[in-house]
Amino acid sequence: MTEFVTPPPMEPGDSVAVVAPSSGGARNAPHLLELALDRLRDVFDLEPVVYPTARQGDEFLADNPRARAADLHAAFRDPEIEGIFATIGGADQLRVLKHLDADVLREQATRFYGMSDNTNLGLYLWKHGVVSFNGGQLLNEIATPGGVPEYTEHYCRRVFFEDPGGELEASDEWTDEPSHWWSDPCLLGERPEYEPNPGWRWAGGDEVVTGRLWGGCRAIIDWHLASERHLPDLERLDGAVLCVETAQDLPSPTMVGGSLMAMGERGLLERFDGVLVGRPPTRSYAAGPPGGDRERYREEVYDAVVEWVGRYNPDAPVVCGLDWGHTNPVAPMPIGREVEIDPETERVVVR
Repeated sequence: MTEFVTPPPMEPGDSVAVVAPSSGGARNAPHLLELALDRLRDVFDLEPVVYPTARQGDEFLADNPRARAADLHAAFRDPEIEGIFATIGGADQLRVLKHLDADVLREQATRFYGMSDNTNLGLYLWKHGVVSFNGGQLLNEIATPGGVPEYTEHYCRRVFFEDPGGELEASDEWTDEPSHWWSDPCLLGERPEYEPNPGWRWAGGDEVVTGRLWGGCRAIIDWHLASERHLPDLERLDGAVLCVETAQDLPSPTMVGGSLMAMGERGLLERFDGVLVGRPPTRSYAAGPPGGDRERYREEVYDAVVEWVGRYNPDAPVVCGLDWGHTNPVAPMPIGREVEIDPETERVVVR
């Protein structure tokens, strides 16, 4: 069985790669890319090296999955690169994975940061025993309007410069307010409207569990279960902890429950010892949640997760509402590291 490796931490002053293994958002919003590069330099004292894909548009990237794989190989191979950052997510990174050389990514393991569609690469790295970080993505997390939130900066510093172990705590406030900073550079200085964080919601089993994190964006997990090409041997998931979050397409609670039902029917859901759920966004550029009630939508998503996990795995503790996923601020999740869930003290600790 492949042993897991956590790539070494970065240090202030290190060079880091900026790549677009998913879509071409930086081409559509160059002001955001420049802001993200400035934040890497000014906030984190990192020196970004922009790879060719990072400045390409959607059409080129969609037509050239090999080029995206080539940039990843180049970044992993470069001995001067100590971290790799995805610009943004998208909707087709699954097509890139067949062009990757797992030996290159494992033998020259480097910390990778990305979320949403970049869940694909995170799950690929998990299969090959390399810890990666679901979060720390440039355009929608590092380039947050109004400045990097203190909470985001704190947890990013942990996963950038330290061993990523430690306790996860809830933020004081959060937002999912859609912003027009994407199209209007003048709004980059305006802080979104935040609201108080109600904290985490606990359900399920009451015993302390410890397991290796596996998962990411719900839609991408569905793709991997459907295609089966890049799943690990399912026995390796025995005792793992599932982490899952929903994207800005605002899937109905029924769809979220359906994903978990399918995992249960194929004998997968029962393998996990615990489940961590990122706070669902309740607004998007296109529309609000089904029914229009944001709080009700969020709680119904949690209800669906709790119900379906309980049907197949009633002893697994479930923690809903973590500051992770398509929300702001964020604590990047170290996919592949062990995490301890303690329902009695209501603590989640990365080991």
